[in-house]
Amino acid sequence: MGAVHEAFREFQYPTPPSARPGGAQAKFLAEVNAEEAERNKDLVLAEYRRYQQGEMPSGPGARDLISFFASVDGKLARAAAEDPTVVGSDQEVRALLAEVAGVLHLGVANYCWFIDPSKALCLKLAGTPNATKPPAGMCDSARCPQATHHPRHRPVWAESVRTKQVFIGSIGRNHKTEKARLQADVDRDVKVLASIDAAAAA
Repeated sequence: MGAVHEAFREFQYPTPPSARPGGAQAKFLAEVNAEEAERNKDLVLAEYRRYQQGEMPSGPGARDLISFFASVDGKLARAAAEDPTVVGSDQEVRALLAEVAGVLHLGVANYCWFIDPSKALCLKLAGTPNATKPPAGMCDSARCPQATHHPRHRPVWAESVRTKQVFIGSIGRNHKTEKARLQADVDRDVKVLASIDAAAAA
């Protein structure tokens, strides 16, 4: 009777397709993931083209990203030497960049290249070393070895400097400790801004 009762309940109150495994919800999630994957490939391709034009990333992870881009240069050069028709089209480059595009996470003020979780500062701060993706709101991109800053992130850092400087100006003389802490944050943000400008002009 139990099976009959459940079948009757399903007839009366059918389970929405979005709640069924493999239903509309799973299909929608797959479509979202596919869109994000394509978006990431486009972003990495754009940064690679900027790198080719001499506009470098900055931040703790910049050296690794530049090395990866240089390795892509090398693969394209070897392919062109073997086949002169290879010209490094966007499609060919996107295929070579797929490795890092798959681990790219977008931050408000940085890119996170989540290649090696053991190096991720956010996981250490959150106490979750076995996590498979960076936790939201735990990024300290000025110190994480897998974070990079790009010209598109500059307005966020500039606004952070402006806001903190205004706040420091409103703090009374009796709050020296808080003022010093905020000033240290401003100094860090100014340093990030300077590194973005220097790398972009390289």
